[in-house]
Amino acid sequence: MQTSAPPRVPLLGRQYETERLGELIGAARAGRGGALVLRGEAGIGKSTLLEHLEGTASGFRVLRAGGSQLEAELPFAALHQLCLPVLEHLAGLPAEHRRALRIAFDLASGTPDVFRAGLAALGLLTAAGQERPVLCVVDDAHWLDAASAKALAFLARRVSAEPVAMVLAVRLPGGTRELDVLPGLSVDGLGDADARALLAAQSHETLDEQVCDRLVAEARGNPLALLALPRAGGFAPPHVASVPTLVGNEFRATLSGLPPQARLLLTIAGADPTGDPGLLWPAARGLDIDLASAGAAATATGLVEFGTRVRFYHPLARAAAYDASGADERRLAHRVLAEVTDPVADPDRRAWHRAQAAAVPDEDLATELERSASRARARGGAVATAAFLERAAELSLDTGRRIERTLAATRAHLDAGATDRAATLLGTAESAALSESQQAETDLIRGRISLVRIDDSEGPAYMMRAARRLAPLDPERSRESYLEALEASLLVGRANGVTDRVLAEAKSAPPHPPDILDALDVLGAEGHRAAVPLIREAIDGAAGPLWTRHPALAIILAAELWDPDTHTRIIEWLLKSGRESGSPLVLRLGLAQAASAAALTGDLDGAMAAIAEEEALADATGAPPVIYHRLQLAAMRGRRDEASALFEAVLAPATAAGQVVSNVHWASAVLNNGLSDHRQALAAARRATDDGELFTAGFTLPELVEAAVRCGEHDTAVAALESLTERTEACGTPSGLGIAAYARALVTGAEDDYREAIAHLTGTPMLPYRARAHLLYGEWLRRRGRRQDCRPHLRTAHELFSGAGIEAFRRRAADELRATGETARSRTGHARDRLTMQELHIARLVATGATSKEVAARLFLSPRTVDTHLRNIYRKLGINSRRQLRERADLRPAD
Repeated sequence: MQTSAPPRVPLLGRQYETERLGELIGAARAGRGGALVLRGEAGIGKSTLLEHLEGTASGFRVLRAGGSQLEAELPFAALHQLCLPVLEHLAGLPAEHRRALRIAFDLASGTPDVFRAGLAALGLLTAAGQERPVLCVVDDAHWLDAASAKALAFLARRVSAEPVAMVLAVRLPGGTRELDVLPGLSVDGLGDADARALLAAQSHETLDEQVCDRLVAEARGNPLALLALPRAGGFAPPHVASVPTLVGNEFRATLSGLPPQARLLLTIAGADPTGDPGLLWPAARGLDIDLASAGAAATATGLVEFGTRVRFYHPLARAAAYDASGADERRLAHRVLAEVTDPVADPDRRAWHRAQAAAVPDEDLATELERSASRARARGGAVATAAFLERAAELSLDTGRRIERTLAATRAHLDAGATDRAATLLGTAESAALSESQQAETDLIRGRISLVRIDDSEGPAYMMRAARRLAPLDPERSRESYLEALEASLLVGRANGVTDRVLAEAKSAPPHPPDILDALDVLGAEGHRAAVPLIREAIDGAAGPLWTRHPALAIILAAELWDPDTHTRIIEWLLKSGRESGSPLVLRLGLAQAASAAALTGDLDGAMAAIAEEEALADATGAPPVIYHRLQLAAMRGRRDEASALFEAVLAPATAAGQVVSNVHWASAVLNNGLSDHRQALAAARRATDDGELFTAGFTLPELVEAAVRCGEHDTAVAALESLTERTEACGTPSGLGIAAYARALVTGAEDDYREAIAHLTGTPMLPYRARAHLLYGEWLRRRGRRQDCRPHLRTAHELFSGAGIEAFRRRAADELRATGETARSRTGHARDRLTMQELHIARLVATGATSKEVAARLFLSPRTVDTHLRNIYRKLGINSRRQLRERADLRPAD
């Protein structure tokens, strides 16, 4: 039976969409790149808009890629498609970027770095754009492999200064987390008038008006449905299925009229995601298919075209060609594709086809899939790792091996961010007869899943249950599970009592070398004097520093010890490790801690630079920026409106808890003490100390003392001072002792305490607190009429605060000086007051001699974008050269 080809969807009723695409092309032609994600249901016309775009982008170099349902597990598959035509520019990239792209494309060995690969791809597009503008077209982006989705999202956020336009089409419902945050254009159904016009233009017969009304209503404006549905001549019964189902049914009806060999040819084509004729034709010959007649019959349907690539008319057509076949035909297609796939050049694709061809468990094949999973893991393909392991589990003969592979697949899904799939797969494992160690493993995984889910606070409980199960089997792993539970409890907040339960339960664990769990138990029971030596010993660790295994916990404990030196060592390790490994998570934690340390030591420029770099990395990875270091900067900077808006935004979510909320209260206490709004500071400080969080509760005590003294609440101040003294004397660091000394001076009014505070703090990096010691002493002296004695301390405080940009406390010092009859010198304009955080960071890097390429690599930008920022920096600072940047003292890093 000869069937007619489905007509192409014409552009009717798409004026707004074509205007938006035209604006994107026009901007890219002028060097202002951008990206747009077309979102709509199957058949709505996204692919037609892409074809229209390609036809109107005259003078552009068009690069194409597409997602594939069967290739969604293979890392960097779509990015490779996009970059392949411009790989001639690879040699011009920095060596580090060349290597990253070669590793990503499996041309070199090593662990791939998604973001360095994305930066390298940006370099390729930038180089290609120097010849003529570039248009990147990505269809079926909902089926992108995870690595490509991340890399393309990175590109989309980084082409704004390049002559590059990117348009991606995503089917709804669906999409990818990485692309959801990009600018989008909703492609909706046609209006009734346009739908009727489309029917009239394409129909070869006059449709009855009632039939036409029904078709328009049934298609709901979907162009592909409008073209496919009328072929029954108006006599088909009404449908209740969705439009994609209706259209898929039409495609299947077309396929049903084909000769068996033509249908089998299309099944093989549908099973091969590469569209490579070099695989299709040999596979078909292996089944003795008459290529001439089968190919002609398949082509006549209009559902597929055979050329340098095999291309289906629509993703639904490909799905129909694959799904319309029986299970035996699909397995046969995968078997012949496996036979023609090179086992050396493409072992993983061959293994995947073999796995899809298998009808019964096969231990050898399951083992081969495990090897593919290992290769995928080494290449950073978490999704591929999970897919290979899950299929390996399904093909396992031995029950024990099947459970182990299922648990491994669950962990891989969790690593890939597929939390729901991980939970579902974990449920299948839990339904089997598990050993005690396997049950412990499921508890640990369940706990990690809970931590990812915003509305689930059961993570620590699962981890404690795992620790209990492991105690008689593997005491060391049991102890590590309690440590995981401890970290998790700190994330959800100490106020719910989970931390205390973890520590209480860990006491009953089998004998073990003393560790941080013991130290924290002593802290709760006996206080800081007894616990500090144990905490310090646990941080340094006989088996290596705690921060190499649990960096977040080590950071909190170093702060609890009032120990900036250990904090600095942790930061240095995090930054070094993060840059060397390419781990965005570790590097972002290091940058956030660097910003925190800079804010607390008064290097606000350094804090802003580190925040800018962390935010650039967060933007590159599509992750929300870390917040606590921004809170600390806002507190020190002392701008009420900016800080209050940030505080409100952090506290707005109902799920806000733990260290983040406690940091808001500490920051509010610092801010309001600086603004002399001591009543507000007192309320905030009380909330922070009541939370009981490690670090922030203790670090808020000096704020509580000052606010309570100023508000006349002597008993509150005395109690806070007692707690602060117990902590700082036990730790014995100059920073802690100095801060406690000026808090004690506020309560006692003893001049020697002020002097002791200044003596302790003079040799420390804690500039804001050293300046506050001078300010408080100067205020105390002025109130006793000792004008000559107070002025040097008030001047010192004003100069320190002013130079650092600590504005609220600077104004306090200036007001005090005026009260003595002396006018404080006003501060000349600083770069930080004129530039954004990112501009300040770029200016500081360039001032130290960094090139645009070096800055671009550091901030995941293109060199052209860096140059654009530099022009803005020059304009704002009233200069015109890099040399003048280097000459500015306010752009030199603090010593």
